[in-house]
Amino acid sequence: MARSQISAFVSDETRSRLERYVAAHGMKKAAVVERALLHHLQALEELPADIVLPPRLLLGPEGFRRVVDRLEESGEPTAAMKALFAESGDTGGDPA
Repeated sequence: MARSQISAFVSDETRSRLERYVAAHGMKKAAVVERALLHHLQALEELPADIVLPPRLLLGPEGFRRVVDRLEESGEPTAAMKALFAESGDTGGDPA
């Protein structure tokens, strides 16, 4: 396979995470970057665009408040959610 070099600027946080990962798994940075890029591109090609979420979301004050309100709701699970957990054998109890 022919190889090409690319260059990209990444945040200090991303670089640090990459360096920790390669050190922990004994991999080369180039291999991790290529695998991650191929995985991401395949997902973008195969998944509907409306279900692909960016890794970071920017919310204004109103959007943030709406998210917090939804997270704090203690609504009952939907029928579909109950069916999903019933299929997996999860009874909803404490895992510990």
